[in-house]
Amino acid sequence: MTVVAIDGPAGAGKSTVARTVAAELGFTYLDSGAMYRCVALAALERDASPAAIAPALTISLEDRVLLDGRDVTRAIRAPAVSEGASRAAADPVVREAMVAEQRRLLAHGDWVAEGRDIGTIVAPEAEVKVFLTANPAERARRRAAELGGDEATVLAEQTIRDERDSTRDHAPLAPAPGAVMLDTTGLSLEQTVARVVAMVVALRR
Repeated sequence: MTVVAIDGPAGAGKSTVARTVAAELGFTYLDSGAMYRCVALAALERDASPAAIAPALTISLEDRVLLDGRDVTRAIRAPAVSEGASRAAADPVVREAMVAEQRRLLAHGDWVAEGRDIGTIVAPEAEVKVFLTANPAERARRRAAELGGDEATVLAEQTIRDERDSTRDHAPLAPAPGAVMLDTTGLSLEQTVARVVAMVVALRR
């Protein structure tokens, strides 16, 4: 069993890199952020607090993201859900529920898991830990291209989210001890993936 933990701020390329690395290695991909997005979406739709509903939600992260059996793969990418997910992730009750589920999944098999606290909280014993980052302007450009939004607006929202994620009391965003810092500014997806894959290959020699 091998766990590759990829953490970093929004727009650093975590999801795309982790998904591609998992495909190349034949590992299973875990998008922890999608779980918090599901909580946020459910809270918005039900006009409820994330902490009140998180423990009872059924979330599936196979080819599509399912929330209580409903496909929400696209719905969880809405800007309002992204903002809500950051707030939900700062709630200790929500984090406890999501971390417990993530640990249950990662206990068996080979995984590439990405998020903001995989290497620090969820899987501190992960064999490979990577902290992806990029300069703020590059991260905003990527997010704007992904979401079809305005770069300046995305950068402003990103700055607020970075501050919240890095200063929250519970599991703040930070590199895990022993994590390899990888700045993806100026790197192509292929170059970034190759570096992460090389770390895993070296581990298994």
